[in-house]
Amino acid sequence: MIFKSIEFKKIEVKKSNFYLFYGENEGLKKELVNNNFKKIFKKNTYNYEESLILQNQKNFFDEILTRSFFETEKLIIISEASNKIINIIEELIEKKIQDIYIILLANKLDKKSKLRSLFEKDKKLICVPFYSDNYQSLFYIADNFFKKKNIPVSQEILNTLINRANGDRQNLQNEINKIESFLINKKKIVLEDILRLTNMSENNNFSELVDYCLAKNEKKLLSIINENHFSSEDAIIIIRTFLYKAKRLLKINSEMKSKENIDEVIAFLKPPIFWKDKDLVKQQIRNYSAQKTELLIKSINKTELEIKKNYNNSLNILLDFMLNEGKQINNKI
Repeated sequence: MIFKSIEFKKIEVKKSNFYLFYGENEGLKKELVNNNFKKIFKKNTYNYEESLILQNQKNFFDEILTRSFFETEKLIIISEASNKIINIIEELIEKKIQDIYIILLANKLDKKSKLRSLFEKDKKLICVPFYSDNYQSLFYIADNFFKKKNIPVSQEILNTLINRANGDRQNLQNEINKIESFLINKKKIVLEDILRLTNMSENNNFSELVDYCLAKNEKKLLSIINENHFSSEDAIIIIRTFLYKAKRLLKINSEMKSKENIDEVIAFLKPPIFWKDKDLVKQQIRNYSAQKTELLIKSINKTELEIKKNYNNSLNILLDFMLNEGKQINNKI
């Protein structure tokens, strides 16, 4: 049965034992799960990833179907859900489980998706699509924040914040959190403050740029370069992003010495990797062994020094690094 995300807030949480939340609006999904489900189930909430469930289905069934003396109800949240898990869900439906509530979190699912079709057609199941936030929904969140704080702001400030959000209320909330900290003991804020404090959309571009470079996806890399007008100041931020992600690769390589399963390593990594970025990270690991990653970090540090010494030519130095660093490292090994 299909419900709109707006309608779901009016529905009794325990109306069904099975929920499918799919779509690109991660912020709204997170908000709904936290406010409508986790507040009720609290400690009896268990998180799983589809890939790990598929690797050990028996263990999954044993864990969720076993009752402890202190548990009356369980909330099971399965991330990265896809058509691969449909047989497991159908088996659980046949068991007519009670006091166990299962939420499947998925990215975009097209109309041909078997998982989506199952949840849409069965009246006992609930299916909720989560589309990108529109201008009105983001405007309401931003405007309401400033009104509660009794801080007057211009339309230009609100528009800037909404543009920074990039269609996702989670991005907007992250920016609002920064502004809230800034406003301690202050009664006003101007556009220059907003521009300095908010940089979520740009950082997303920087992060994607680095991720595709490390994944050696030249087509995507060039596309991001061509679509953006990076400044000399951006070059410093981007090379620092390279360093952060390279150190993360080194950490993953180190963890894989004791755990050969890359999915397990990524699942328990701190800070966590966002689920939609995990395939990219896996490709990066395939490209960079521990030895190659150590050479990469040395190359990043050297490039950062060059950028700082030649600030006016920083973008050319960065571009040369991004297009050639992989080839140079391979030649050294």
